[in-house]
Amino acid sequence: MTRPVPLDADVLRKRLVNDGPYSALNVVTVTGSTNTDLVAAATAGEPDRTVLIAEEQQAGRGRMQRTWVSPRSYGLHVSVLLRPVVVAQSALSWIPLLAGVALAETVRETTNIEATLKWPNDLLLGPGRRKSAGILAEGVTTLDGMAVVLGVGVNVHHSTDDLPSGAGGLPATSLAAEGASAVDRQEFAIRLLHAFAEVEDQWRSDAGAVAETGVLDRYRALCVTLDQDVRVELGGAESLRGVAKDVDEQGRLVVRGLDGVRTAISAGDVVHLRPDDR
Repeated sequence: MTRPVPLDADVLRKRLVNDGPYSALNVVTVTGSTNTDLVAAATAGEPDRTVLIAEEQQAGRGRMQRTWVSPRSYGLHVSVLLRPVVVAQSALSWIPLLAGVALAETVRETTNIEATLKWPNDLLLGPGRRKSAGILAEGVTTLDGMAVVLGVGVNVHHSTDDLPSGAGGLPATSLAAEGASAVDRQEFAIRLLHAFAEVEDQWRSDAGAVAETGVLDRYRALCVTLDQDVRVELGGAESLRGVAKDVDEQGRLVVRGLDGVRTAISAGDVVHLRPDDR
């Protein structure tokens, strides 16, 4: 396994701020959660496209209130503060899906690993479709209007023994565990943030449209939840079983239930069912 190398904040700022699309970038050695830190920064007036990266997170947060801890310099923990004022608030739910597109495409372009997405934004790697990353977006109401803090956590150099149990019934993996042990974590971060800026800028410049710009098609092409038999946990004891048929322009998963009725799901924990689960 490649020995983890600390990130160089000066190089990252040159590539992503001075010569790139972001307004500010900071790297910290350890924090509880980069998302929590940027939520506070948003209320304090930090500008659009501010980036925070941590070498180690001690209270990382994901969907469904899940938390985790990652060893120092093994993963990539990055959050971005966004103020897409030209986009309607109803379209902001697309931000984590945009990040999923950027992340999966970056893995495909920088490694030989098969990278796909489980709706809405879990990164799955390899033929075993193990989870290597999670994405969380949080809305923040500020004096300057609505902001969104997007957090991305990627398992990069973790060995199999370093990996926690996967959330939501998914086994966990990393880029290294899938064979990409020589990934340069800093270069990967730069490529990922440039890819996200590209797709987010396209989405923003078209006021949140996704069908006309091709962003929706890019997402659908990566989403292996489509055409799967699924169970969607909706909270409490409520669930929906059926076949995932589409992702619509609002980013919702459209499930054809066992009764044939199609339901658009905006939030829920999706389980891909195996034949013996049906």
